[in-house]
Amino acid sequence: MTPDESTAEMKIALIGVGQAGGKVADAILDYEAKSRVDFVTDAVAVNSARADLLGLRRIPAENRILIGQSRVKGHGCGADNELGVTVLEEDIDEVQGAIDDLPVHEVDAFLVAAGLGGGTGSGGAPVVARELSRLYTEPVYGLGVLPGGDEGGIYTLNAARSLQTFVREVDNLLVFDNDAWRRSGESLQGGYASINEEIARRIGVLLSAGEVSESPVPESVVDASEIINTLAGGGVTTIGYANSKLDRPPRGLFGRRETDPDETDIVNRITTTVRRATLGNLTLPANVRSTERALVVVSGPPAYLSRKGIEDARRWLEEETGTMEVRGGDYPVPDSDYVAAVVVLSGVTDVPRIKELQAVGAETQRNLEARAAERPDALRDLVWGGDGDIEPLF
Repeated sequence: MTPDESTAEMKIALIGVGQAGGKVADAILDYEAKSRVDFVTDAVAVNSARADLLGLRRIPAENRILIGQSRVKGHGCGADNELGVTVLEEDIDEVQGAIDDLPVHEVDAFLVAAGLGGGTGSGGAPVVARELSRLYTEPVYGLGVLPGGDEGGIYTLNAARSLQTFVREVDNLLVFDNDAWRRSGESLQGGYASINEEIARRIGVLLSAGEVSESPVPESVVDASEIINTLAGGGVTTIGYANSKLDRPPRGLFGRRETDPDETDIVNRITTTVRRATLGNLTLPANVRSTERALVVVSGPPAYLSRKGIEDARRWLEEETGTMEVRGGDYPVPDSDYVAAVVVLSGVTDVPRIKELQAVGAETQRNLEARAAERPDALRDLVWGGDGDIEPLF
């Protein structure tokens, strides 16, 4: 492929549902703009809370869809994800109309992003995914953010129910765990902002990896088909990322570096970075041996990318995961001061956080049902109890 030919990066239509979904979509668009890449054809934000839509920066006003006005008057669903399902189902034609206006013929896939612990996104994202799958032949992927364990039982129950539904309606569900990324002492808002940046970085490096419109051309292109084949088969996916700062000599005349790096150092740096991304920086901690398919993308300055290093990293990933379906490639970024690696582990089945989520969610549901059963008697004792025999007014 020559530098003049069209790019091979994956093109997506991005739909953010609910507060968290809209902010994640905004962060992905922010990454795209700052990195000067182009993998989002267009983006739509869907919410039942007017204030959340107004707070978005990157998504155009005409692509912000307010739903549920007849029910919630623009105030949101209040962590009621059953209500989130209802308002999305009632207003799905309005959402679909906005998506139809996008250049859908240009996209390779849809990406529906949502926080799974709230109301609108938790309940509505699976509805949007179901409708997209019904109408289009392109894959529909979900991007779900799990609530922190300290956010309360109702949010955990919401997430458990939403995840169970969402994963059934999409071709693959990319999951990000707040608990894995919130730093100690970090504010809730600051924590969410940094998590959204992590999400955007991983999605951005992965989806822009096939961009080869400018020299140098990658040794091995990771195009849309590689990503689609890695995510085929459904289930849950976790994404790892790590980078290594380069200690390079200053630029010489015309911006060129004065010396080339040592080949052995290049190979070691690549394999070490891939190991860190796989074993220590997953969006959803999982047993890597339970992986069905995997993909590794290494990015950095061309002089610091090595076919041998990438092949060694791919073979290590095969051994570590136990699967032979490991794809890989490189993404040259001439002006970067880092070598970075994105590792996609698709179809993971041994995920302690999801097991914990389901257990806490089930306990919360039992407690809610028990309290609901006790409430009539408790209310009668409160209002009509006592020694007196009080008559109601009417």
